Amino acid sequence: QVQLVESGGGSVQAGGSLRLSCAASGYTRTSGCMGWFRQVPGKKREGVASIDSAGITKYGDSVQGRFAISKDVASDTLYLDMNSLKPEESGMYYCKGGGSLWSCLTYVSTNHWGQGTQVTVAS
Repeated sequence: QVQLVESGGGSVQAGGSLRLSCAASGYTRTSGCMGWFRQVPGKKREGVASIDSAGITKYGDSVQGRFAISKDVASDTLYLDMNSLKPEESGMYYCKGGGSLWSCLTYVSTNHWGQGTQVTVAS
């Protein structure tokens, strides 16, 4: 069974940085397209960053240039490096697996999802 477990969330001051990690099991079933999504107050879950099996990355417009997604295939771990964090980006961040290549950054409920990790950015 595919399992995704996020970690690395916490509280940080505006302008600070965090690294989120997602430990995956059954990685070959989630390696087509993996990514990070977030749900902030008042908004639905949205795509933040994704990476496909070829290493091609995509980013949401609001995080372009500030966030970086990467993966370590050997350890089945997905990372999200977040820089220059803003208070409005506080929310729950989720790891996604099993995405189609054409919809890496699109929320699909039937994709594999972790439980999420909370990120709080203080102003």
